[in-house]
Amino acid sequence: MFVQKSFAEGHEKGTLYLVATPIGNLEDMTMRAIRTLREVDVIAAEDTRQTRKLLTHFQIETRLISYHEHNKFASGQEIIRLLNEGTSLALVSDAGLPAISDPGEDLVREAAAHRIPIVPVPGANAGLSALIVSGLSTECFVFRGFLPRDKKDRKAELERLNTYRETLIFYESPHRITKTLKEMEETFGNRSVVLGRELTKRYEEFVRGTIRETREFLENQEEIRGEFTVIVEGNNKAESDEEKWWGEMDIITHVDMYIAQGKSKKEALKQTAEDRSLPKREVYNRYHQEEKHPPSRS
Repeated sequence: MFVQKSFAEGHEKGTLYLVATPIGNLEDMTMRAIRTLREVDVIAAEDTRQTRKLLTHFQIETRLISYHEHNKFASGQEIIRLLNEGTSLALVSDAGLPAISDPGEDLVREAAAHRIPIVPVPGANAGLSALIVSGLSTECFVFRGFLPRDKKDRKAELERLNTYRETLIFYESPHRITKTLKEMEETFGNRSVVLGRELTKRYEEFVRGTIRETREFLENQEEIRGEFTVIVEGNNKAESDEEKWWGEMDIITHVDMYIAQGKSKKEALKQTAEDRSLPKREVYNRYHQEEKHPPSRS
């Protein structure tokens, strides 16, 4: 156990400051962030060229070193050594809060293991900025960030998130956004969604609608630009398995129960899809696949 007194005097080790930087608009840089970056001994940046522009703008001349995904092991060990020797160091990402969807997470974990004081210097964040203007529920939410690149892993992750009642927050790149929205519709159904891009910049834009509507809107654009923040409505129909009368059933048994009650196969498939918050096509495919290849009941 380690109790950190962030601003107590007499620390033998240096302090690691996690400093937020603007996500677009330089006016979002806080006075505290500027002061911290001027006062620390070293700044560790994800992209030194990008951060150098920021430091030059605010006339900050602190020593700058590199810490990113491809050198995080070697650079991270050197940073921990400096901190253990009493060096004060600020970690910044390209934009927003460090350690959110970037390798800073690993450095923070390592610093905590060494009982190095870690101090947040908060500021802009794309996920929360988009959430508060989305019009979707902000009472409870889940930040997921970037989905896995592998299609199989991505589908598995979307299926895991499908039953979440909480509003979901994702990040996505412009060249993958339409594919991701299509996969979300296949798994989540046609929920409400808000796309935010160019946040805090001159061409800031929010697109509100259903998943299908926003995907079709983007597909009709000549060129898709800007990193996206995707806010997805939670599964308002979600219930715990214990609350669902069909919770222990597979797809084929679920459909057959409705057929036994007098519904047509088409009606039974539709109702099963609604119960499970799945696209009708997926229920249809899984039902007929299980009919051909029933699982072992042993």
